[in-house]
Amino acid sequence: MPTSAHAMKTAETAAIPGQKQYLTRGTGAYRRASLALFLSGFSTFSLLYCVQPLLPIFSQQFSVSPAESSLSLSLSTGFLAVAIVCAAAVSEGLGRRSLMSISLVGAALLTIATAFAPNWHLLLVIRALQGLVLGGVPAVAMAYLAEEIDPRGLGATMGLYVGGTAFGGMSGRVLTGILAEYLTWRPALFIIGAIGLAAAIGFIALLPPSRNFVRRPGFDPGFHAKAWLGHLSNPALPFIFAIAFLAMGSFVTIYNYAGFRLVAPPYDLNQTELGLIFTVYLFGIGASSIGGLLGDRIGHFSMLLVGLALTAAGSALTLAASLPVIILGIIVLTTGFFMSHSIASGLVGKLAHGTKGHASSLYMLAYYVGSSLMGSAGGWFYAVEGWAAVVIFTLVMLALAFVSACFAQQFARRKA
Repeated sequence: MPTSAHAMKTAETAAIPGQKQYLTRGTGAYRRASLALFLSGFSTFSLLYCVQPLLPIFSQQFSVSPAESSLSLSLSTGFLAVAIVCAAAVSEGLGRRSLMSISLVGAALLTIATAFAPNWHLLLVIRALQGLVLGGVPAVAMAYLAEEIDPRGLGATMGLYVGGTAFGGMSGRVLTGILAEYLTWRPALFIIGAIGLAAAIGFIALLPPSRNFVRRPGFDPGFHAKAWLGHLSNPALPFIFAIAFLAMGSFVTIYNYAGFRLVAPPYDLNQTELGLIFTVYLFGIGASSIGGLLGDRIGHFSMLLVGLALTAAGSALTLAASLPVIILGIIVLTTGFFMSHSIASGLVGKLAHGTKGHASSLYMLAYYVGSSLMGSAGGWFYAVEGWAAVVIFTLVMLALAFVSACFAQQFARRKA
């Protein structure tokens, strides 16, 4: 008679002819995959955003303007947006797991290399390369989950992955700033890179091999173009992509320009106090997981609308003059955004018909283009009319995102 452990392992790996072999909730493989994807999200976003608190230091150390110092972040995110589209095509031949592993290890090593950059231009080259390398994770991670996780548990796992991105984004900013204050920026980046490398090793050790992925050897441009056009012709998916563009644009706009408001009178926050606001990302971690779980139970579109409404409410709260209310608004905004993002990410996998990596890459492209374009456009509103104009700008975007969610829900129901 087999032991209970052997029986459980058999249940996790046994193949049923003609059916996909999903990782189901409650099994060891499901838990390992969830933890591995959490580590990938943490590593990706901690490595991506670790330079943000160092921009003033870069400006002084390398004698560059504040605008030039921001290139150390914007080059990475810009190349990341481009790489995400290419990564989907590469993963069809290389494999989801392999590409993510190479990307995480490569990005960690490049972060360590940044700590030894002898001049500003080489530092920028390394950061641009890091953006290209990191593109192998976000879209492919979503595709892996959509292909390998039982649809009944996909929301919870996607929420945990997005929670990892929130934790990484917070840690990369907060931890690097603290380390740089006591150790200078080079040891700080070295330590962040070493942490990222450890997370990459954990990811490789934990993530189960793909069961439902079918490798496509070689590179066929026609196949990839057809796949992307096919997803754009899906009546529901373009609205989900629009939500990614608009919600991320709103979120980044608030975070980009709240600092300008809070360091000025009457608040006069110092850089340490301002940096601590990034700890509200912790609410994003919880919101991602809870939103995913509730979406699995009561409906993903219902929770998506709740998340967008919370994001709008948080944005509106920042209009208050009271600092505690402003911080509360940022907390509500962060909670709603990460809830929305985790639900929308999962819906891409559910609504896409085949080539899920290509669908995920379009979602992430919209996500980062929204961050870049809308985040920059918000600065114009702030310069012309102040904080009220920034909030109105974000509320208009979120209203459009809400309408997009309603249209996506209607089209999804028609297809069901």
